[in-house]
Amino acid sequence: MSEKTMSVDRLENIISVFGSFDENLRIIETELNVKITDRNSELALIGDEENVFYAERAINGLLTLASRGESIDERNVRYVISLVKDGQESKIGELLRDVVCITAKGKPIKAKTLGQKTYVDAIKKNTITLGVGPAGTGKTYLAVAAAVAAFRDKQVNRIILTRPAVEAGERLGFLPGDLQSKVDPYLRPLYDALFEFLGPETYAKYLEKGNIEVAPLAYMRGRTLDDSFIILDEAQNTSKEQMKMFLTRLGFGSKVVITGDITQIDLPPDKTSGLKDAIRVLDGVQDIAICRLSGADVVRHILVQRIIEAYEKRGEPPIQGAKPGSSIPAPTGRGKRK
Repeated sequence: MSEKTMSVDRLENIISVFGSFDENLRIIETELNVKITDRNSELALIGDEENVFYAERAINGLLTLASRGESIDERNVRYVISLVKDGQESKIGELLRDVVCITAKGKPIKAKTLGQKTYVDAIKKNTITLGVGPAGTGKTYLAVAAAVAAFRDKQVNRIILTRPAVEAGERLGFLPGDLQSKVDPYLRPLYDALFEFLGPETYAKYLEKGNIEVAPLAYMRGRTLDDSFIILDEAQNTSKEQMKMFLTRLGFGSKVVITGDITQIDLPPDKTSGLKDAIRVLDGVQDIAICRLSGADVVRHILVQRIIEAYEKRGEPPIQGAKPGSSIPAPTGRGKRK
């Protein structure tokens, strides 16, 4: 057994790290099999030497996040522990450094995991970014945040959000209303994100002026989209032909983000996903980044992460052309494929 004593300078930070009724502390103790005792302004860590080493670094990492005003919850605690175990505790300071966008209510939105940070950085640096990963990793949310930030900075004149209206158990013809009301349920996640960043009134104003467009993918055919930030959501449900059509809509001064989860494809078995095909075809093309987010980047309820991990244990096929949490921009000096 080994014992380590830590000094804590700011009491308010350690209170945040401990959580309500020391719930965060209990997670650290359980995950690392250590005992943590609060001795006034010091913490005593007791356990195996390696686990005490991990616990000390995990607490220091959480204190760093708390000092920046981050609310420490179960997800933060488990993620920091995983970074420490992987020897990446030095990267904890990179989290929550840059604000992607400010919501209509003044809340700053930041990347909460290293995978998300890589994804956001790729969007900033590349004209086209493919964000691939499971539900809850912030693919769509962060893309919309980046789009609103670019629009506010006048880098683009329009935000265009689209997704394929692929039927998953229901047919459009059976849904009530006109065409717009039929496709609205498919576009609801995009509406929700825009409402949060712009507020309903501002969103309605820009929608009426044509600065914001939310439409099914089929509406993109035959258009050239200049000076726009274009997001294709749920891209795993595009066909190869639809994906090629969408990619060739790119105009001057525009940026494209394509998001999807290849484990949730609703296409018929004989149809190849346009997203899977694009990952293969576009790998190595200059100014295009392919980012893969993993279960470690899930920022929803902790149970979502466990569900994803359970399915991954069944042997879901890996995405070719990308490593977890990585982006793959092409080497400079190479031209685009034609």
